[in-house]
Amino acid sequence: MSTITFDTLKFAKKLENAGMPQATAEAIAEAQSEAFEEMTKTKELSTKNDLMELKYDLLKWIVGLAFAQFALLIGILMKLPH
Repeated sequence: MSTITFDTLKFAKKLENAGMPQATAEAIAEAQSEAFEEMTKTKELSTKNDLMELKYDLLKWIVGLAFAQFALLIGILMKLPH
């Protein structure tokens, strides 16, 4: 499982520098960190293997559609008067 690195101290300091009270900035930073943790628990992130599988599935569809289009074109050309 992938993790998200989140620097709560740095985030809180940025909020403080923008004029937010320290206690509020720290609470928001902690809440944001918890949200990231929860997000990584409940969502599966795509792996490189998932992307490769998707690539091959798309390739199969593209090749299949190209053959179908070619067959349709040949069929139409065969029906045209010479």
